[in-house]
Amino acid sequence: MPEGDTVWLTARRLREALAGRPLRRADFRVPRYATADLRGREVTEVLSRGKHLLIRLQGGVTVHVHLMMEGMFRVRPAGSAPPRDHRIRLVLANDEWQALGYSLGVLEILPAAGESRAVGRLGPDLLDPGWSPALAAEAVRRLAEWPGRAVGEALLDQSRLAGIGNVYKSEILFLRGVDPWTPVRDVPDLPGVVELSHRLLDANKERHGHVTTGDVRPGREHWVYGRAGRPCRRCGTPVRRAGQGSGGRERVTFWCPRCQPAHAAAR
Repeated sequence: MPEGDTVWLTARRLREALAGRPLRRADFRVPRYATADLRGREVTEVLSRGKHLLIRLQGGVTVHVHLMMEGMFRVRPAGSAPPRDHRIRLVLANDEWQALGYSLGVLEILPAAGESRAVGRLGPDLLDPGWSPALAAEAVRRLAEWPGRAVGEALLDQSRLAGIGNVYKSEILFLRGVDPWTPVRDVPDLPGVVELSHRLLDANKERHGHVTTGDVRPGREHWVYGRAGRPCRRCGTPVRRAGQGSGGRERVTFWCPRCQPAHAAAR
């Protein structure tokens, strides 16, 4: 699933291609909006909120997108017909550019006044341009509301703080030396976890892919994510992998059992 920095970069690319220009084509390839006609409306803004995209149009209309597991946008020059691909769910085009939305998990048209229905439940956005100590403190407060919850699950809860996915969850907890099953109340420095989360997403938002080691060479980008059975880059202990979560929401977690010792109350 694309994480917050990937969605931020997607929003920037769409904003550069679409903002300030009227739409010459707006093709929604989902039954609910198949007859929607937004042609002629100017795209006024494109922004990300956690893992959500909001494409705002003249006249108080917003196109809300969530990429979910496999969604993505491709931007290419206007003029040629979009490819014949059943994965394309949305085509937005002006005189210069066209944006093609593939495999979009959520696609809906909202009144601008109703955006809160889509993103109002989100916690502080780690890539909010106005990120501040107050927003960081609010994220800490929200995480601490469920003190017995495993921190690896809590970090993925977008209502606590918005933008973290499975890659960053594993990498952040490794860098902080915290076992993913540690209850939130027992995390030694919860504000430090939130601040590191912000710094990692902010450092990666203008590049494709996530680099947490500082080494951009292929295969060297991550400390533990995707490295099950391979030696920990710090101590040499084999990295472990397990599912974490319940109720059909289990997600894979990677960690080093030596660098991230299990808490007495965990697992």
